[in-house]
Amino acid sequence: MNTISRRRVIKTIATGSGLLLLSPKSIFASPTRFKDKLGVALVGLGYYSTDLLAPALQQTKHCYLAGIVTGTPAKAEAWKQKYNIPDKNIYNYQNFDSIANNPDIDVIYVVLPPSMHKEYVVRAANAGKEVWCEKPMALNEAECKAMIEACRSNKKSLAIGYRLHHEPNTQEWRGIVKDKKLGRVTKVNCGAAYRENRTDHWKQKKEMGGGVLYDMGVYAIQGARLGTNMEPVAIVSAQTSTTRPEIYKNGLDETTIATLEFPGGVTADIKTSFGENFNFLNITCEKGEIQIKPYSEYNGQNGTSPLGTINHPYNIPYQQAKQMDDDALSIINKKPMLVPGEEGLRDIRVVEAIYKSAATKQRVSL
Repeated sequence: MNTISRRRVIKTIATGSGLLLLSPKSIFASPTRFKDKLGVALVGLGYYSTDLLAPALQQTKHCYLAGIVTGTPAKAEAWKQKYNIPDKNIYNYQNFDSIANNPDIDVIYVVLPPSMHKEYVVRAANAGKEVWCEKPMALNEAECKAMIEACRSNKKSLAIGYRLHHEPNTQEWRGIVKDKKLGRVTKVNCGAAYRENRTDHWKQKKEMGGGVLYDMGVYAIQGARLGTNMEPVAIVSAQTSTTRPEIYKNGLDETTIATLEFPGGVTADIKTSFGENFNFLNITCEKGEIQIKPYSEYNGQNGTSPLGTINHPYNIPYQQAKQMDDDALSIINKKPMLVPGEEGLRDIRVVEAIYKSAATKQRVSL
């Protein structure tokens, strides 16, 4: 539009009973788009995406299932039909990076074996997308730091899929601990385990991030850290074992136990296993004990303490929907993530120290 035409438009707006003062810049500027729902692409369509995240994305208010990334054409077709996903939003691992050009995708949620987390988080950040990543965050501290840096350098957020941080029962008992409503914490005991009957899954392959400590063990570590509201200063002792060496080969842990030391002489005993079934968190305080059982299941959390019961019931997949909605709102409102990459890094640092203590039979400082 030339200068004369612009003047005519401004003159027309200014005529009439009142005067509307608008600058040429405000009149002809392109409108800013504000999304109230973010498009999420799930990378990896295994059990967790299929049975929990995709159903949860049908319940979310601030994000929705916009795309998928899979190496299996049959899965791509099935998801396309079930969730009405357009062809342009379906990717494989070869054309993944072209997702950068797709405005429908705001968030990439990496739901792959842990050995693949670093690569796809970095690629997602480089594609200019916000990033969510399942736990465990990565195989080691160096990978975690590289993921954090990739998101930071691309000015993109990174959230780790710790659903319990968003969960109301967890938030209630954490509040009791943080506010010292039962006095100082003196000891924690946490266990997270289930009988894993699969024999050829990534959880039984060391190179892919297998072993119970990376998987269920992270919940036990979280119970110790959040239960004390402190960071551990050392691993006092640790032991790994298996009752099925034909499945958990070459020293891969089916069961791990460890004692963590925290400031002030507070200790936490943790146990995690793929060979047993248990799930609990006991937090001993000066004025009584907080007992949560189950502690890390997808629903059914129950708690007791001298202050009363802790029980906020809900149905699956509430936790996953709440987690993704919270993280989407953080992005929309440009607020910090509830569970940033640094939180995942803290747990992986402890995982590495526990393995070192188990291997050396010695105390390991953190």
